[in-house]
This record gives sequence, C-alpha cells and structure tokens, in this order.
Amino acid sequence: MKTTKLFFTALLSLFFIIPAIAQYDMTALEVVEAAYNRPTGEDMTADLEMILINRQGDRRVREIKQYGKDFGDIEKTIMFFLTPADVRNTSFMNWSYIDGRDDDQWIYLPALRRVRRISGDSKSDYFMGSDFTYDDLGDRHPHEDEHTILRMEEIDGVESYVIESIPKEKDYMYSRTVTWVAKGKWIALKREFYDDRGEYLKTLRVKEYDNIQGYWTVLHSEMENDQRQHRTVMQFKNVEYDTGVSDNMFTERMMTRGL
Repeated sequence: MKTTKLFFTALLSLFFIIPAIAQYDMTALEVVEAAYNRPTGEDMTADLEMILINRQGDRRVREIKQYGKDFGDIEKTIMFFLTPADVRNTSFMNWSYIDGRDDDQWIYLPALRRVRRISGDSKSDYFMGSDFTYDDLGDRHPHEDEHTILRMEEIDGVESYVIESIPKEKDYMYSRTVTWVAKGKWIALKREFYDDRGEYLKTLRVKEYDNIQGYWTVLHSEMENDQRQHRTVMQFKNVEYDTGVSDNMFTERMMTRGL
C-alpha cells in the first residue's frame, strides 16, 4: 500500500513537471553553450572607450585598443591603454581555453616595468578601477556552473532565456548569476551578479549591439555596481573582423613594447 501510494505520488509529480520542462525548446546548458560558442570571427580589432563614473557623477575616460584572435583551442585577447597619461602603455592579456581550464591573464604596469601574471586569488580584484573583475574579462566555461532556465522574458523587445547559473566551485566570488540570453542572437543582454554571501552586487546591461560582417557584436555595455555605487561604461568603435591579426600580437614582449 505504501509503495503504491509513493508510485502514484511520483506519477502525479511527473505529470506537473513535464509541461514545465516541455515549454523550452533547449536545455539551460544548450543555451549557455550557444552563447559561449557564438561566432566571433578568426580575429578582431576595435577601439574601446572605458568610462568610470563614481557616485557623484564624476567621469574618468580611458581610450584602449583591443585585439582578439581564435587559435582553435585558445582564444587570445590583448588590450593597450592609450590615454590618459597616468595609464598610458598599460596592457592586459587574456588566454581562454576551450577545454575549460582557467584563463591565463597578465598585466603590464609601466611603473613596475614588468609583466605580472594574475593569480587565482587576484581574479576577484577590480580591473583598473572599473566594475569588471579580472575574472569577468575572461570566458567562463559552461560546465563550470549548474544552469537552470527560470523563464522566457522579453528584454528590449527581444525574446530571451533567463538563466540562473550556480558555480560548482566552492568559494567562487559569485554565489550565482542570472543572465538574459537573446534567443537566436545568443548575446547576453543582461546579467545580474550576486556576491559570495548571496547579496545582490551588480548588473551588466547591453545598451547597443549590431551585426558586423555577419557577427553579432556588443557595442555599448554598462556595469552598474550597487554595492560600490559606481558604474563602468564600455563603448566599442571601429570594430573589424578577419583582418589577419598577427600571432605575435599576443605575447609578453608585445605587452611591454606597446603600440
């Protein structure tokens, strides 16, 4: 009798669960993988303007030149700070591995005259006074988190999957993130970050994107940090793909030499 009751209880639960699952044409992991694998060309060059805005509304503007290249098993990016004078010739390089290994990252600070590798303990630090951590600048592999579709929702008129991602790693800097992924375009239009205590921390919003040379490209995004009362604007201009960026661009020697 007890076994029969448990069987019908389980069957009844399944009856209500199946419709909830069936409303989505993809799993949460498939959505995240589609965003992770969104085509970005063989290589890319762009001018980047980073604007730091504090709680009083004061602005600091930094001009950056960025390059990226797909090496098959590794995606490499490098950025060179051009202005203002106090950050000129600073450079940052990131290597992301398709097999899910942690990103390798380096920064060159002219005052120290040496390239410093970013350790795992430092990846939660904020990058150059912005609201992006070093970890935010890399590519988090889909299998590093457990993903759940919370709902479908329109954002700026675009149907999007709302995905909750909880890290498998203990003591990760974020307890969870919630991401709005545009269906078909596979751009993360919005992402909420929660700190290691589960408290709301910050939100990244994409304000402008476009199809450039066949690749969906984010052109304007803003990270608003609620806890710091600080905001970082990232604006990309003169984006070009598949121009034949040299492999030698992504080296420590290039970081110290600059543009």
